Amino acid sequence: MASHRKPRQRPLSGGPVRTTAATLALAGAATATVFEGTSQADPRPTPAQIKSEVDRLYEEAEAATEQYNGAKEQADEAERALTGLREETARKTDQLNTARSALGTLAASQYRSGSLGTAVQLALATDPQEYLSQAAFIARAGDRNAAGVTTVRRRLDEVGKLREQAAGRLADLRSRQDELAGHKAAIEEKLTAAKNLLARLTAEERAAYEAQSPGGPAAGPAGPAAPAGHAASAAPRGSTPPSPADGSRAARAVAFAYGAIGKPYVWGATGPGSFDCSGLTQAAWRSAGVSLPRTTYTQINAGRRVSRDQLAPGDLVFFYSGVTHVGLYVGNGQMVHAPRPGSTVRLAPVDSMPWAGASRPA
Repeated sequence: MASHRKPRQRPLSGGPVRTTAATLALAGAATATVFEGTSQADPRPTPAQIKSEVDRLYEEAEAATEQYNGAKEQADEAERALTGLREETARKTDQLNTARSALGTLAASQYRSGSLGTAVQLALATDPQEYLSQAAFIARAGDRNAAGVTTVRRRLDEVGKLREQAAGRLADLRSRQDELAGHKAAIEEKLTAAKNLLARLTAEERAAYEAQSPGGPAAGPAGPAAPAGHAASAAPRGSTPPSPADGSRAARAVAFAYGAIGKPYVWGATGPGSFDCSGLTQAAWRSAGVSLPRTTYTQINAGRRVSRDQLAPGDLVFFYSGVTHVGLYVGNGQMVHAPRPGSTVRLAPVDSMPWAGASRPA
């Protein structure tokens, strides 16, 4: 009977298929992604790999920052326009209410004076001449009545159109605000990822990264940048910034940029205590009386394009294929720029980043 059969013994180890599957699973866990794996068997990313990834994240964050700057400029413009429309609507509404009140008063007066026929009023008048004068006044009042109606209608149309425009501007503003929030989230996500990667470097590796990165201390043929707080001695050897006393606007822009050396990079900032890259160049030229647009991709078209061999102090120099970074050329192959989050405004060689072009605002 079945009850007397010996139970079948299970092998201590699985069959070939199960063993192979388990082996593959373990092998997969041991070769997880360099930047995302958590297994003890994960290979540690090399400093070069981390540098490459962090540089990419910073470049993408800067591109998102310039998109944020552009959206913010448009949002600010929409908000100013909306405020102006609301103020104009309030003025027109006051004028409408005044016209309505005047029309109502005139209509009430005519109603009270026009209750009797004209011939009867003339026959009963104690002073026919006075009545005739009053009749002429009433006729003129009728003309004013018609003009009052026209005024009220015109004011109603004006107020209606202004309210429609304000509603459109409000919708535009809300759209820009949503766009701002999206760019802000993208920036913060990339900066957090970069920070987490940098935390995996040793102190020595981190110092080496800072020295080699475009945002690191300038060290080239012209010499290193001065420490933060010593902008007056930050000029490259063999070159001094043009003096504002020479009267040129470029000189004033360069002097402003030198004065900003050591101030922190903060994305979206336009000074005076902190800057992002296009915020610095905008503020520098504003100090010289020249208005530049807010973003790198609009600043490059704000002046006359110049070739690299024609650079002069004060020119704007742009980098990366998407024109996502800008600095202010100061001569001797150097620029002053606001490199990236975690850094400060500083001198750097213009050949430290991929060249995109240059323009001369004045």
